[in-house]
Amino acid sequence: MTDTLSPAEVGVEVTDGVCVVTLDRPARLNAFTSTGYLQLSQALAKADLDDAVRVVLIRGAGKAFSSGVDLDSLATADPEELRTRFAALVGTLAGMTKPVVAAPHGVAVGFGMTLLLLCDVVLVAEGCRLRAPFTALGTVPEAGSSYLLPALIGRQAAMDIVLSSRWITSTEAVRLGLAAVEIPPDDFDDVVRGYVRTIAGYAPASVIASKRLLSSKRKQRALDALAAEYNAAHALPRLTRPIG
Repeated sequence: MTDTLSPAEVGVEVTDGVCVVTLDRPARLNAFTSTGYLQLSQALAKADLDDAVRVVLIRGAGKAFSSGVDLDSLATADPEELRTRFAALVGTLAGMTKPVVAAPHGVAVGFGMTLLLLCDVVLVAEGCRLRAPFTALGTVPEAGSSYLLPALIGRQAAMDIVLSSRWITSTEAVRLGLAAVEIPPDDFDDVVRGYVRTIAGYAPASVIASKRLLSSKRKQRALDALAAEYNAAHALPRLTRPIG
């Protein structure tokens, strides 16, 4: 299914084995709509099946990576469609066989942050700020982050980030293990491009097999967490903002 009458919210460019997927709603800080969920899921699925693609890079256009779900769009969105498309996107990200590198800059909030947990390597721009604002919005973690976050950085750090809904600096993101490296803004694009091109230059079978070994059982655990998150969100007596 495609939203043929909707404007493109995700850009795709394939060059030298690298598929650059750009979140492209800069006027809204690349906030996601139902259409954006669908387009990103389709772009990733297509890249994973394309023999010309060896590595995927997710980046954001303009001043930010992503501010999460577009809260204004929720007023007109079909809740079931939104949930279905969000779940499909999480499943696609979790099931990618090729490496997915994320390059956040500016801000990465809500799904803009939890999306990073589903990627294989995160290269963060110096000055970028991350936030999981779910308790501040009266809801719960999403995108499988209730499993992925503590699995990545430990229970105490995950509890702190989720319960406080506080901002995380790029430096802290690297220290906690949310990102691999922090890169100065002036060098960011060049360093990120060089990194993904290096991976694209290696033997695809070796890269894919290595990712598979390092990601064993991750997809199912993330999807199980996603289902539990939906149940928890809809059991809340007063849900301020729906997840997804």
